[in-house]
This record gives sequence, structure tokens and C-alpha cells, in this order.
Amino acid sequence: MKIRLLSIFLFPTLVFAQQKDTVAMHYAALIKAQTMSKYLHVLASDEYEGRETGKKGQKMAAAYISNEFKESGIPPYKDNTYYQPFTIEQYKNTPIITQVADVASNGKTFVSEKDYCLLQGRGQYQLAYPTILFMGYGIDDKNDNDYNNVTVENKVLMVLEGEPILADSSSLITGNKSRSEWTTYYKKKIEKAYKSGASALLIIANNFEKDLQTNKTKSPYIRTEKGKVEIPVFYISASMANALLKNTTVDALKRKLTTTKKKHSKKIKSPLSISIKNIPEKLSSENVLGFIEGGDLKNEIIVMSAHYDHLGIDGNIIYNGADDDGSGTSAILNLANVFATAKKEGHGPRRSILFITFSGEEKGLLGSDYYVNHPEYPLKNTVCDLNIDMIGREDEKYKGNSNYIYVIGSDKLSSELHRINESANQLYCNLQLDYMYNDEHDKNRYYYRSDHYNFAKNSIPVIFYFNGVHADYHKETDEVEKIDFNKMEKITRLVFYTAWEIANREKRIAVDSNKK
Repeated sequence: MKIRLLSIFLFPTLVFAQQKDTVAMHYAALIKAQTMSKYLHVLASDEYEGRETGKKGQKMAAAYISNEFKESGIPPYKDNTYYQPFTIEQYKNTPIITQVADVASNGKTFVSEKDYCLLQGRGQYQLAYPTILFMGYGIDDKNDNDYNNVTVENKVLMVLEGEPILADSSSLITGNKSRSEWTTYYKKKIEKAYKSGASALLIIANNFEKDLQTNKTKSPYIRTEKGKVEIPVFYISASMANALLKNTTVDALKRKLTTTKKKHSKKIKSPLSISIKNIPEKLSSENVLGFIEGGDLKNEIIVMSAHYDHLGIDGNIIYNGADDDGSGTSAILNLANVFATAKKEGHGPRRSILFITFSGEEKGLLGSDYYVNHPEYPLKNTVCDLNIDMIGREDEKYKGNSNYIYVIGSDKLSSELHRINESANQLYCNLQLDYMYNDEHDKNRYYYRSDHYNFAKNSIPVIFYFNGVHADYHKETDEVEKIDFNKMEKITRLVFYTAWEIANREKRIAVDSNKK
């Protein structure tokens, strides 16, 4: 912290003058716990049925949010509508994997949820592979490259989960006991296999039962882009892998890879057929947008975001999602009202502000993914995204102490954005800013798990404000009665002061890092 505070004084032209802005303070005072309580008691009520994407409650929430934008005096964006509609296709997968009979073995049908589980794969698949290509850990890194001099196009790949771990528990990738993204970000191996032209990916699970349970709790696989093609990806058990490997075992291969530290790709003559029959269900949804046009710098746009969807209903249980993310949505509504009031009273922002409440976050960041691929305003003009996802509770670390917030991503693309947020806090809010989850080796990978990440992928600086998970996370007990609205007020004011400075400063914040 001492180093960060020192940097504030070393770079005074990049941050707040060390004197409070009385105009900003006047409008920050309009951010109130009571106002956000009013919003949240509606959004997290049983009437809204958990706000599941594409369902009745989500539609009701969208109507409520757009009406609040209208009541605040915010016109429909582009003078047309508050809605950005998109369609999703939801799939319920029924996969079958069969080992085709050959000279070495009789045919065997592997059993779904016993030998394997489907992670992703859409459309109608009837695929047959004469061989499998074992690719070690499936890593493409300067310290460990399984793809070097190997042709994988149109092949089914089989890889080990995680990364090579040496006898001293250190990683061959990082050189220490922390784990790289090849372990902590499960999509990384999938993305690499897809970009390399593989036809399918089998990941040998370290703990198949655990992966199976995790996968079973996920929603049916869904996408926003109708024509988007993605390869089928399976987690498979060690016993299934051993049956395919024939002349060796998973344990033997792991020992070889970690003791020799050499790459090991191997063609395995174990013909496979994969059959997937997906039953699509089309759902419509919408992001809700409110736009406040700026002044002399109106073509530059600040995005302030939250997701308003949640998990919906399971039988008689309603998942109201008060903290996740009714709290962030309520904060956005209050912020929109305050900036609209400031503009009415002659203190409008120099840069434009786009308030977005996303749908489809719980389904895989689908609303924000749709927006960045179909932006209503050019991404090149987008200065940053300040994303609020869960700010109304305390986690176990801060039990009994509400004066904190986890700040994630602030320094990954713009050191100026990071300093502005810290300066705003020092000058006005005095919250404890915790960067624990900003660590690139954070095993929780929260940086990749909320809507801001779709902006970061497009080189747009972001901050993710987050209170951490708690005992009621993704449970029916995440109710409004447990929300600390005074905590919400303090954090939302920090977001306001940060946005106010970015909106009104002379120069647009610089993008000076490439850590997406």
C-alpha cells in the first residue's frame, strides 16, 4: 500500500488533485442505502421468479429497469429503445461415445456420467475417428509446448487435466508452487485445441467424480450466436482413458512427463465414434441500456454495468439472487439517476456514460458477449467498464467488517484507471481495497467470471467491484433481508467518484498494459 500511495504523489497529473470536489460530493450524497433498498426489494422479490434468462421474471426485471431509466429522465439509447435484444439457443445434450471394434479389442460403449461427461458441444454430431492423438497436458507455453511440431487438425485430442507438477510440488510452467492458467482457467486448453483445428477434445480428469458433479450443476449448454461452431469437449475418467490407451496407463504417462520433462505426443489406434443429439430450445432475452450523452467529449463512452439475471426457479424453490446480482443492478439504477440529475442541473459529464444491465451472465456471460460483438457504440470509443457484481454482503474473511471491497482488474490494462480508483477511495471513501483476487494466479479466476471480462478481451480497461462469495452464494437463501445497504452505499459512492473523474478529466485514460 505504501508504494501505491507514493505513486499518487509522484504522478499528480494523472489522478485527482488532492482537494475534494464539492460538486462531486453533492451528487455522491444522492447515492443512498434507502434508494437501493427500494430497487432491490422489487428485483429480488418472489414475484420476479429469480430472473432467469429468457423467462417471465427476467422480462419483468427488464421492464422495471427500463422504466426506472425513464423515470430518471434518461431517454432510450439512440432515441429508440432501452432494450438490446438477443436470442439464445439452449441445448440439452444426449451424447454417446463408442469404441469401434478392431483387431485389438471388442467394441465397447462408454457410459455417460460414469465414464465421461460432456462439457460442451452443440448441433448434431455423428463423428468417427480412426485414431486418437494423446497430447500430454495439451499446453502451448514457452516453458512447456505440447503443440510444437505436431499436426492436430481434424484429430481428436486426448490430454491430461492441469499441468506437469514436479516432485517438489512446483509447476513446470511457473517454476514455483503456484499454478498457471492451464490449470486455473479451464477454457484455455479448449480454446487452444479449437484454434488449432482439432475435431474434439477428451480431457482426462484428475478427479472425475468431482468434475462430474460440477458439470451436472451447470445449466444446459447455450450459445448466443446461431452459426457459431464449437468442438465437442468431454471430461473422461482415468479408467476410460486407460481403456483407450491400451498399452500404457494414465499414471505411467504422468510419471514419464514429469520425470523426463520431455514432450510426449502419441497416436493411439483406438477408433472412436461420437454421437451427440441436441434438443435446441430458443429463448429471447435483452440487455437493458440507458445512455447519458456527454458534453465536449461525448464521443468517448464510459460503461457502467451489472447483470440483472439470476438462476430462476427449481421446483418450488426461488433463487432470488439479492446479492448476485440484484445488489449491482440496484447500484447501477442509483448511479444512473444521480448522473441524470447532475446533467439536468447543469453538471453533466463531459464524456458520455452508458449504463448496461446484462442478461445471460449466469448462462456464461452471454449478454455482455453479445454486446461486445454487436456494440451499440464503437468499442474503440469505449474508455472503460466499471462492473458491479455482488456488493451487498460480507465474505468469511471480512465477517463483521463491512468496510472493504475486492477490486479486480483495475491495473491489468490501465495503470491510470487503477490510480484513479485508489485516489477516489483515499480522498472520499476510505474503504479497504483488497486486491487478493486480482492476482493472476488466483485459483478462483474471478477476473474471468463476470461481464467486465468481455470488455477486457477487447483491450478496454475494467474494474470489477466484488464483495466475495458467502454461504448463500447461488442458493435460495440469497435474500434481500441479508443485504447490508449501508455497505452498498459506500461502495457505490466509490464507483461514482471513480466514474466522475474519468468522465470529466482532460485526457482519456491510457491503455498501457496488455494483461487481458
